[in-house]
Order: sequence, then structure tokens, then C-alpha cells
Amino acid sequence: MHSLSTVQRFGLLTLWLLSCFFLVASCQDHRLPETPMGAPYPADVLTAWLTLQLKLTRTTPAPPPVVARRFAYSGIAGYESIVPGLPGYQTIAPQLNGLPALPTPTPAVSYYWPASANAALAAMSRYFYPTTTNKAAIDSLEAANSQLYQTHQDAEELNRSAAFGKQIANTVFEWAKTDGNDNTTPYIPVVGQGLWIPTPPAFLPAALPNWGKNRPILLGSDAGADQGPPVPYSEDPQSAYYAQAKEVLTISQHLTDEQKTIALFWADNTDGNGFAGGHWMYLLNQEQLRQGWPVDKVAVGWVQLGVAISEAQISLFKSKYLYNRVRPITYIRTVLNQADWNAFIPTVNHPEYPAGHAVAAGAATQTLALLFGEQYPFTDTSYRLGGYIPRFFNSFQEAALEAGNSRIYGGLHYRKTIEVSQTQGQVIANNVAQQLKFKP
Repeated sequence: MHSLSTVQRFGLLTLWLLSCFFLVASCQDHRLPETPMGAPYPADVLTAWLTLQLKLTRTTPAPPPVVARRFAYSGIAGYESIVPGLPGYQTIAPQLNGLPALPTPTPAVSYYWPASANAALAAMSRYFYPTTTNKAAIDSLEAANSQLYQTHQDAEELNRSAAFGKQIANTVFEWAKTDGNDNTTPYIPVVGQGLWIPTPPAFLPAALPNWGKNRPILLGSDAGADQGPPVPYSEDPQSAYYAQAKEVLTISQHLTDEQKTIALFWADNTDGNGFAGGHWMYLLNQEQLRQGWPVDKVAVGWVQLGVAISEAQISLFKSKYLYNRVRPITYIRTVLNQADWNAFIPTVNHPEYPAGHAVAAGAATQTLALLFGEQYPFTDTSYRLGGYIPRFFNSFQEAALEAGNSRIYGGLHYRKTIEVSQTQGQVIANNVAQQLKFKP
């Protein structure tokens, strides 16, 4: 038996890497770049699971805060499942609010970290989407990845790695369950002039009144975020409040086709299967795939964006039920005497101030700008399948402005609300970016 030459060994290794790459590409619905120089392994295990969670979001309706929470905790579990294998990175567990000590790898034994992430994200997907009609898709992706890994890794190592990933997911999920998201304390609406009341056509009771009491993932993430009270309520025709309601009415009576398109596009409910709180996560996934990010950047990006949006939702609802301001449809129908007026987009059942779309957009686009750059042109293809023409933006901030304005066109918010709400989200994004230390 003759030993292989260096050239032969290199040739076999190259063939093996290429075969692995094409097999992964065939198992996913997108092609992934080859492993960048210096990356320990491809990012496909993370991007594939993020892609699947976005699909699950579209087919498992939930309010935006619930969706954002899922992405945040899943991103943390994904990061922690691979961070021992990322040179130069550290666990973020000690920085997170109330997270118990995480499992640690057994010293002096090998792990295959993609298998760990595969098991962790499969578990988180099952935890967070227990009612999905696409359970088979979770099983299929986990099995396809596992089968791929078996072609070139030791079975014992793979079993050990998957067990570690599941332990991480279990610990993170048990921590998540204690954040107060299931708080069912009855809400007693505050009665008074200018305060929120249920709105037509459904007159639904207040939604998520306790969400603002949820435990934040990062202590102090919303420090300085609340922008103070809204424009003082008044029914005086000469008042600023009256003027902003009149503007919403006037815009609604002269909506252009483009304004209608913007309102519907950002409503995130295309064909009843919108992304809700996942729209910005879609854009992260779209652009990191286009850029061919290495695994470490994908892991960090998922955590940073997911946490920023989730923390923004907690801050948002804390402020909403603090100020408890009436919606435009109530004011326009009563004070402006337009009894038959309806918003172009159905009014959601919680107070007007601050604006959810604008707070989330501020947090998301500020984070994305930190990750990709301030002047970063891109095309939003999130609703191509819904029949919408992809929308081009010169920057993430430009997208945030349009997302905010969409709620004015929809008749749900006032212009001043949109402006200050975006600031609230931006402050949270900066706090998260400053607090989370992924490297020592």
C-alpha cells in the first residue's frame, strides 16, 4: 500500500469539500457561499434555520412582540451552541438578565459545532412553534443536516455535539419561560378624555397590556428610550392635537396608489401570511446571504438584531399603557364628526402612542446600519411572492422612514408619534449594541 502524496491528499480534500457544499445547497432553498477564509465552518446551519423560522412565522400567525421574542431567544441559543468553537469570541450568558449558568463542553474531547447548532435551533423551533402546520419541515431540516454531517464526522462526536446543543436550547428556553410573557393579570382600562378605548370595526379589548412588564433580556436596554408624553390631548380646533388628526383625515381622503402600496406592503400581512415581527429579520437574512457572511458574523447579527427588536417591543408596550392615548379613528369619528370614517388599515387594539412599527423600525434599522453600514443600498424582496414589486432603498434609515409613514397612510398614527417612536427604537438599538460584548 503506497501512501498518498501531498498533491493527491489535497485533491481528495478539495473534492470532499466541493461535494459537501453542493449537497448542502441541494438540501436548502438557496445557495450558500463557500466558507470564507478564517471561518471554522460554513454559516449554512444558521442561515438555513433562520430561513425556516421565517417560513414558520409566515404560517403561524402571532403578534409582532411574540415573533420578535422567538427570534431573540433562538438567536441566543444558536450563538451559545457554537461559541466554544469560535476563536476570539466569548459566551454572552453572564451579560443576560437572569440567565442561569449554561452547560459547558466536556474538556479534552472534540465537538462538531454545526451539529450542536443544528440540534439547538431545531429544539428552539419546536419550542416556539408548537402549533405550526410545518412540523415536518423542522424534522426534515434537522435530519438533512445530521445526514450531511455523518458523511465526514465521527458518530460519537456528532452525538456529543447534538446533546450539547439540546442542553443549551433547554436552558435558554426554560429561562425564556420565566420572562413574564404569559402574564394574564386582568387589564382594567383607564377611563378619561383622550384615553384609549376599543376601536371599530371589531371593538376588541386591549392587546398585550402586560407585555411592557416582561423581563428585559438586557438590564437597562431601554435606558433613555422613552421620549416623554405625546402631543397634549385637546379638542380645540386651534390645537396641535386637532391639527395632527386633521392631517391624518386629509391624507386618507387623497391616498395615492403609491401610498396605498406602501401602507399594504409594511402592514406585513400579505395574503394573510405576513412576517409581522419578522420583516427585519428577513432583511438581515437576505443581506447576509447576499454578502456571504462567515458563521461568526451571522451568529452575532442574529442575536443583536433579535434582541434589539424584542427589547424594543417591551419598551413600546410599557410606554403605550403608560400614556394610553386614543387612536385616530376614535378622534376623527367623534371630534372631527366623521362618523363613517375608517382607517385604510384596520386599527390594532392597543393605544396609539408610541407607534409599534416605528419603534421596531428604529431599533431594527439602527442595528442593521451598525452591521452593514450607514449608507447601504438594498432591495426588499420580502413580499415578492405576495405580488408586490420589490422595494429599493438607499439605506436602512430610508426604509425605516417609509415603514413609519406607512402607518400614517394607513390611518393608524400621527406624524409626531412616528418621529419620536423611531427615536425610541434607535436608542434601544444603540444600548443593545453597547452592552452586548461578543469578544473579550
